[in-house]
Amino acid sequence: MSSNKPAVTIYDVANHAGVAISTVSRVLNESSDVSEKTKRRVIEAIDELKYLPNRVARSLAQQNSSLIAIASPTITTAFHNSLLKGLRTVLASIDYECDILLFDLGSQNPLNRLRDKLKGGKVDGLILAGIPVSPHLAKELKAFSAPVILIGNHHTEFDCYYWNDSDGAFQATKHLLENGHQHIGLIRAYTDGYVQLQRIQGYKDALKHFGVKFDSNLIQCGSTIKHAGFSEEHGYEAMNSLLQVSPNISAVIASSDVQAVGAWKAITDAQLRVPEDIALIGYDDIKTSYYIGLSSINQKIEETGLLAAKRLIYRQKHPTVMSRVDKEISSTLMIRRSSNYTHNSK
Repeated sequence: MSSNKPAVTIYDVANHAGVAISTVSRVLNESSDVSEKTKRRVIEAIDELKYLPNRVARSLAQQNSSLIAIASPTITTAFHNSLLKGLRTVLASIDYECDILLFDLGSQNPLNRLRDKLKGGKVDGLILAGIPVSPHLAKELKAFSAPVILIGNHHTEFDCYYWNDSDGAFQATKHLLENGHQHIGLIRAYTDGYVQLQRIQGYKDALKHFGVKFDSNLIQCGSTIKHAGFSEEHGYEAMNSLLQVSPNISAVIASSDVQAVGAWKAITDAQLRVPEDIALIGYDDIKTSYYIGLSSINQKIEETGLLAAKRLIYRQKHPTVMSRVDKEISSTLMIRRSSNYTHNSK
């Protein structure tokens, strides 16, 4: 008869032994930086609770199975689908069975939900996509008995792959300014995450570089909060707001391609044309953008997923390697019909 009793975690061991989880982690990793008395207490707790540490090494040695968790604020957007495609390509090619567990953390309090997920203690590797790592969370992740890879955020203690979002927004704004646009709107996300703030900064920097005065009214967001505002509905709402606050707007940059698709419909519904009346640029360069002629910032999303998954597998096989990957992925503006038009100011 199977038991529904939850699996024992490193947190349970730490509580039972009366020590910090980092101390349990050091004992599991056979660190010398633990007193013999404390070490015995932790080992006794492990035995009493029947905790099974280091499942990664055991499953790899036996070529048995591995469970990889991928955590993100959402897993249903086109951006995350492209990222997951790269991850799955690598994980499906390894010579042992590997299952993928997706953690859809939502845009509201994702860090708290992540901590709840990690308390399960069942995964052999963790990829965090678009999750900011606070000092407290970093401490928890370092005590996690499995490799951790970050995507979309830079950190000095973990392998990470990230983008220069400021530069991407700068490229998009620069292109529009060089095409004669002076009133350029920006559709932002619903929340003030690091990525969003960097894109706003790149937009501001380009305006300043070209001597164009910044107008805060030209940055708008919608009211739809799903996917943190990276949705068609959000783009549609924000574009309508831009048309109301600035009737002479001639170009718009959206913080994602799906927002740009929604903005395109709002422009069309207002009896205006893209790009003749309003030029439009998205962000992420998902496959749909190529087919509809939407200019966009290409972030090599699928390639980034490939790199992250390969690094995770390497970490599993070489857990003692100290050097880490700190890679900034270059972004490129893909100019297409939606913005490839010279604006003549009246």
